[in-house]
Amino acid sequence: MTRPLVIAVDGPAASGKGTIASRLAAHYGLPFLDTGLLYRAVGVDMMSGGRDLSDARAAEAAARALTPDRLSDPSDLTTGDAGEAASRVAGIPGVRAALLELQQAFARQPGGAVLDGRDIGTVIAPDAPAKLFVTASPEVRARRRWMQLNERGDLITYEAMLADILRRDERDAGSGAAPMVQAPDAVVLDTTEMDIEAAFDAARRIVEAARTR
Repeated sequence: MTRPLVIAVDGPAASGKGTIASRLAAHYGLPFLDTGLLYRAVGVDMMSGGRDLSDARAAEAAARALTPDRLSDPSDLTTGDAGEAASRVAGIPGVRAALLELQQAFARQPGGAVLDGRDIGTVIAPDAPAKLFVTASPEVRARRRWMQLNERGDLITYEAMLADILRRDERDAGSGAAPMVQAPDAVVLDTTEMDIEAAFDAARRIVEAARTR
């Protein structure tokens, strides 16, 4: 029996992991879940309801009320504010516990799946046969996100974006609930000097190597 192809893609914000993961999913014909959107949805729903993002009980309730349909129109989940909100609520243990089963059920699909986030290879799918840890320098990640937001009309200075990236890195690395760490068996893919085509090709080769093992 063929083992399901589960591809776990982890890494810090703006490293390119989302684009790489979605392209891997398309290449292998697998369902794709950007788990960061789940946390963004919780954060945005908290803010739209006037809730304090540090209110752990309210955040857990918002997470438990979340359904996959919420991600069907992610237009309000891709802003800088949504990213900041996601980074804050993701550190709340109750939120992570509430979303754990949803993510694990997605990863258990018969043919496999591609998931990206910050704890896919360590918590959500620790037995995934293919694991990537996608990273890049903070300066490059900040420039990528800065260009993306400015092209969309969300004006922000590069300096502010870099400060935000560094702040989120520190928070994510120190999260007691699920700190962002590289799985011991994950392959590091540094995209600092790569364009998306080169990064995707490198990622595909990593997955192919994993499939032959």
